[in-house]
Amino acid sequence: MANYRDRRVAQEILREVNDILQKKVRDPRIENVTITEVRVTGDLQQATIYYSSLGDKASEMQKVQQGLENASGLVRREIGHRLQIYKTPELIFERDSSVAYGNHIDDLLRNLNKKEY
Repeated sequence: MANYRDRRVAQEILREVNDILQKKVRDPRIENVTITEVRVTGDLQQATIYYSSLGDKASEMQKVQQGLENASGLVRREIGHRLQIYKTPELIFERDSSVAYGNHIDDLLRNLNKKEY
């Protein structure tokens, strides 16, 4: 029988991190951040949190990353209080590049359709 606990914990962390970022964190750098996915290691020691934001500039992305790293202690503490797990996982924030990749594919398809006419 397969063990799905890491995926269930990842879903709970995703829900809670979204809630914490909206209600508890007051940093203006992370106002428009959306958590897209959470991956938890099998031993539940680390959680990689993938996020996307509206800004496309490198300086904005850097500010968002720095804001999330500064808020990671608060987020981890809140997750520890809200979830009933033995040890709260270490949080690692990474930018989700799939949104930008999807936009790039859309642009390529639009340009391809324009060239055919």
